[in-house]
Amino acid sequence: MRETPEPAPHRGADVRHRSSMSRTKQPGWSIVPFLLLVACAALFVLATSQSLPGIVASHFGASGRADGSMPRAAYVGFMLVIVALVPLVLALVPLQVFRNPNARLNLPDPEYWLAPGRRAATIEYLSRQAVRFSTMLLVFLCYAHWLVVRANEATPPNLASHWFIGGLVVFLAATLAWVVSLVAHFRNGIGCGPC
Repeated sequence: MRETPEPAPHRGADVRHRSSMSRTKQPGWSIVPFLLLVACAALFVLATSQSLPGIVASHFGASGRADGSMPRAAYVGFMLVIVALVPLVLALVPLQVFRNPNARLNLPDPEYWLAPGRRAATIEYLSRQAVRFSTMLLVFLCYAHWLVVRANEATPPNLASHWFIGGLVVFLAATLAWVVSLVAHFRNGIGCGPC
């Protein structure tokens, strides 16, 4: 009795399956939540700037006393660029560089980390780290803007220097921890893939 051969898998379905897997493994998959965060930060700047006076105290000395000002429209435009555009560039430019297969990445033991079977995980890790740092910077810049808004509520405007210094210390400590984690990952061979 002749056995009926099993039908061959549909080539088109196999191609679609492989392409969907490759899309899920592409670096930068976490960029969408970050883009939403950038949009929220821009809305935060716009919303909180409504209470600012026509001339905004925008620069402060070490004592917290205002020593520079600008029109509110100019300040809002400047802060939108600083708060939204700078973190966005710091996140998106590395993603584009990492996706370039010909890009030369300065990593310890690049033959190991950029080997064909390991390159995708390495690129994903670097992409995540770029987004994480940009997120930290975004939060700090929003915090600094909020302090400026609060400073302009006083007469005369006065920035709470201790709050700014405290926030700066937290940001620098977080940045240091980020750098240490990044260096340790590649020096210790922590190939954790989706870390």
